[in-house]
Amino acid sequence: MPVCEEDAEKRTLHLMGDFSAPAEFFVTLGVFSFLYSMAALVVYLRFHSLYIENKRLPFADFCVTVSFTFFWLVAAAAWGKGLSDVKGATRPSSLIAAMTVCHIQESVCNAGATPSMGLANISVVRTGRTASQGTQPSPQSCINDSH
Repeated sequence: MPVCEEDAEKRTLHLMGDFSAPAEFFVTLGVFSFLYSMAALVVYLRFHSLYIENKRLPFADFCVTVSFTFFWLVAAAAWGKGLSDVKGATRPSSLIAAMTVCHIQESVCNAGATPSMGLANISVVRTGRTASQGTQPSPQSCINDSH
């Protein structure tokens, strides 16, 4: 967090809220999907005769696949909501409002460039990318009118 006085100690401004739950859900579902895919591949290749003879096994496989598909849709929606919340929390006007140094009457705070969220937006559309790129807020500047 910027400070207007030379002898003042710089402080770090932390965002309010926890935005990690949607990403954790998304990653957990991805890991479980991968593990299930590997197990299903072993059953298909190694125990193909068991898969053909047992009529319940293909139906169980279908039900698990449909469940993973539904949860993947839910996870993608949660990822999008989490991204929307991060965008709101890192909006320059929100950051300036959270800085106590900007509430001093003789201080004028203004935002720098608006952060680019293009790669983060793509991460919701193309779920294979991470949202960590391009989500850093731009640095804020603090100008003291008395100088």
